[in-house]
Amino acid sequence: MCIAQYFYTMTKSIFKALLILITVFSCNQKQTATTTDETQNNSQEITEKDLSKLKYTEFNLDINTEKLITNWAEYYQIKDAVGNIKKGDLSYFNDNEKGVKNVLRDFRKNIPEGVNTEAILARISAFETKLLKLQSLANLSTTKKAELISSIKEFLIAFSNLNLQMNKKAEADKTTIEKP
Repeated sequence: MCIAQYFYTMTKSIFKALLILITVFSCNQKQTATTTDETQNNSQEITEKDLSKLKYTEFNLDINTEKLITNWAEYYQIKDAVGNIKKGDLSYFNDNEKGVKNVLRDFRKNIPEGVNTEAILARISAFETKLLKLQSLANLSTTKKAELISSIKEFLIAFSNLNLQMNKKAEADKTTIEKP
């Protein structure tokens, strides 16, 4: 009876030890996986690959619109910044608050007459809002990657809508309707 009782106690002790080891190792693996996920979600580093997954309709300027705005230097400055942002380069916003505000002020002030309409001014206002929102999120260390990508998408859509509105204006100016 002593041997059976000893065998039963040993088996029970081994089983408990095994159960404790399994619990400890499984908790450690879950914690490591969670830490890795949090690090990836909190990272602000945006890549061109991340931005290429965005789904939106992009409108570029047509030839007639290009002719109307050839001397609008601020538009081309912003267009260059948009191109860099599409590549995941948010350096345009790093310690450049004064520069961004100056470009936006001149952007609105120097609109060529051919595209200076209420509809285009409304698109410029929407674009400015999205640009300033993106600037503030890009400069915050607490911004999550998903939130930053969402703001970039809104910014790109606003710029695309501005281009679309200018294209519409150029097309309307080109169209002549004959009156009967």
